[in-house]
Amino acid sequence: MNTHEYDGIILGAGHNSLVLQAYLARSGLTTVCLEPRDVAGGGLMTVEQPPGSGFLHNTHSFYHRGITALPWFSDLDLKRLGAEYIEPALNVVLIAGDGRVLEWWTDFEKTVESFARFSRKDAQALRRWCETFRPIVAHILIPEAQSPPLPPDQRRTLLSQSEEGRLLLRVSEASPLEFVRQEFEHPVVQAGLLFFNGLREVDLRCRGFGHHIPALLASGRMAQMCVGGSKRLAEALTSAVREAGGEIRLNVTPRKILVEADRAIGVETTDGEVIRARRFVASGLNPHQTFLDLIGEPLLPSDLIERVRGFQYNLIAPLFALNANLSEPPRYTAAERCPEIDQAFMVILGLDHPDQFEQIVRHHESGTIPPTVMWGSTPTIFDSSQAPSGRHTAFMWEKLPYSLHGEPQQWDKARHDHGRIMLSHWSKYAPSIEHSLIESFTASPLDVERTLPNMKNGDLLVGAFANGQIGYHRPFPGAGHYRGHFGGLYLCGSCCHPGGNVTGLPGYNCAQVILADLGIEAPWAPPPVSQVLARLVKR
Repeated sequence: MNTHEYDGIILGAGHNSLVLQAYLARSGLTTVCLEPRDVAGGGLMTVEQPPGSGFLHNTHSFYHRGITALPWFSDLDLKRLGAEYIEPALNVVLIAGDGRVLEWWTDFEKTVESFARFSRKDAQALRRWCETFRPIVAHILIPEAQSPPLPPDQRRTLLSQSEEGRLLLRVSEASPLEFVRQEFEHPVVQAGLLFFNGLREVDLRCRGFGHHIPALLASGRMAQMCVGGSKRLAEALTSAVREAGGEIRLNVTPRKILVEADRAIGVETTDGEVIRARRFVASGLNPHQTFLDLIGEPLLPSDLIERVRGFQYNLIAPLFALNANLSEPPRYTAAERCPEIDQAFMVILGLDHPDQFEQIVRHHESGTIPPTVMWGSTPTIFDSSQAPSGRHTAFMWEKLPYSLHGEPQQWDKARHDHGRIMLSHWSKYAPSIEHSLIESFTASPLDVERTLPNMKNGDLLVGAFANGQIGYHRPFPGAGHYRGHFGGLYLCGSCCHPGGNVTGLPGYNCAQVILADLGIEAPWAPPPVSQVLARLVKR
């Protein structure tokens, strides 16, 4: 039996694991990352379809909100390593049923003008909440996201001592739905604002998340895309790891996390190889994989088993994707009213009223397909390298239930027909699609889980923001500080604070915790969030 030894072992080569490994390797630790697939990066996938055609598709992760402003992006020098980003000026448009267009620009004043065409009151509310929440985002929410979370009682005590903190707590008491209906009047504006909150997979009816709407408005961080495809970010992260001396092993599947004397001491692979960890094992996998599959219930206390089993995945997170190869980009009829729409980055179709979100939730609960609401992009408008010369790639996403009619395998029969339905709906807004289509293919929520088993039930965020699974209690009480019950066991994936999407922050925050536990200085790390919040009291 082969045996190797490192300071640390990291399970899964998703972007959070790679961020973590790059920081640890730069700190002088010997590390190995084990990945069952033949490529690193998790959801940062760009595939050529058909093979050899030159048509590149980002089949899972595409929109990267404000990624270049995140600390690890600059710390790891990822632009030098090949991760270059574009942030289109007309960032998002929502085409309403009557042909009018609600626009979000990188130029805030243009966004206000667009809102005013629907409602002057809503434009004023947009400006007011952006101005009010900008300091809250800068002084509270960003530092909280980029640090290990505080226990809820300590957080509330600190926030209640400053004016900004008290406002955040007060606004948070509402649900997103309540906040939007109270502060904005036009149904299209309300629906558009809730759409962005829905991307974060928070139940719009759930109180405690009302601040998400003004925080998104005030953040100033817009959707970006990686030149050459999302895989370029994965490749840059891989280069950062290897430059620092970290090792990434592909096509290696962990079978067991080895535990001795209540401490994680290594990993056994399905090939029978034993890899020893002198100091830590960090898992980028979901809690069920980490605890139930790789450690096993005989080694776990009953209360921990109960908490792991109780970890909930997002009901409305699963995505259905339609990807298309085109001879020309989509030409939207709404361009008659909004000529700039041909340069819009994200396009939202089929959304006119906030009541549609509750309808979508009901369909997910019953396993049925709701009326079509979809969104997508034509990446090649901004990056011609992702298709042959003069050709284009485009996609549309739709939130659909993982378990179709009570059985996920139903998607294998239904996905092609549903792809045609989406294509037909798309062509109502962009009739040019019908004659410019060269080829298309689809991916169902079940396909997502098959490709990325970490995303159980097709949950791209790896855990609901419900059932108390937020902040210090994400993924569950006792594991919200990136430590996984056993000595030397850490969690670094999207199941941890601050959650899913491509932020890299679970890995960034986990690196802070591991290095602190090992007594290794991390000069790049931000000050503890408790200090940041305490400073607000003195202002």
